[in-house]
Amino acid sequence: MRLLLAPMEGLLDADLRDVLTRACPYDWAVSEFARVSGTLLPQRVYRRISPELLSGGRTRASVPVRVQLLGSDPACLADNAAHLAELAPPGIDLNFGCPAPTVNRHRGGAVLLDEPELLHRIAAAVRAAVPAGVPFTAKMRLGVADTSKAVECAQALAAGGVEGLVVHARTKLDGYRPPAHWAWIARIAEAVDVPVTANGEVWSEADWRRCRAESGVADVMLGRGAVADPFLARRLRAQGDAGERAVDRDAEWAELQPLLALFWRRVRERLQPQHSPGRLKQWLNLLRRNYPQAERLFREVRAARRPAEIDAALARHGIAAAALPLAA
Repeated sequence: MRLLLAPMEGLLDADLRDVLTRACPYDWAVSEFARVSGTLLPQRVYRRISPELLSGGRTRASVPVRVQLLGSDPACLADNAAHLAELAPPGIDLNFGCPAPTVNRHRGGAVLLDEPELLHRIAAAVRAAVPAGVPFTAKMRLGVADTSKAVECAQALAAGGVEGLVVHARTKLDGYRPPAHWAWIARIAEAVDVPVTANGEVWSEADWRRCRAESGVADVMLGRGAVADPFLARRLRAQGDAGERAVDRDAEWAELQPLLALFWRRVRERLQPQHSPGRLKQWLNLLRRNYPQAERLFREVRAARRPAEIDAALARHGIAAAALPLAA
């Protein structure tokens, strides 16, 4: 079983990747996407999206981070992939899963799933441009409005040279509304000769077991489930085929506190003061699904607008972010 950490535009960035990979041993993570649209991006763009490139392409917990590209022009994507490969990333990934209207209007992400032949041309062009030693993968959904071309799209990408596929088991039109249609992952896995990883609506061990049973694949990519439950991947590795065990949320919260402090410290260092509180509130909003302590903290900081207010609230909850060394 391989456990992967998903890219999530506007949520799962390098700061959150750092703390989540400290909490759990993922096989690899994928960065937010670099949008490719007609120009050769300077390499600083890739370093900004994946600052891990400055340290061997790995998080501080040594989890490799593959860099994701999004676009629709095969030649331009190939040129950019070759330029990116000069930075020696642990892998290059293509995005055919983003359902965001602004991205789709510019012919990026999931909207391309109506054009399997274009997916093949993109994959083949990028594969030819990327050195053989650089892992090359793609992430896709089941389609745009329906699943009629799901298998064809997967086959087109595999024939184009991708070495693995992550399948988010919903269409673009589905967005993030449950359920995820895991049975479609089984159909795709049967139709291609590359490894397939399941993605979508895995929030718990029970979800993972149902996903594995319906999809027939063991590998899973966690997104919002990992953000809401930072130790989920660790519990999945520990349990294997054993029965589900009780979760000690109090013990996990104690372990999570220094990670929250580190995240807040990094966000404060990187963002303007007016933007940093929103990033912490965004994470706490998901954490409160599983941790009553996060619910109480979220309620206290929800109206906060200044970092000093956040600092004070964290301190009242025993989280001393100001005293934490940034290099920790």
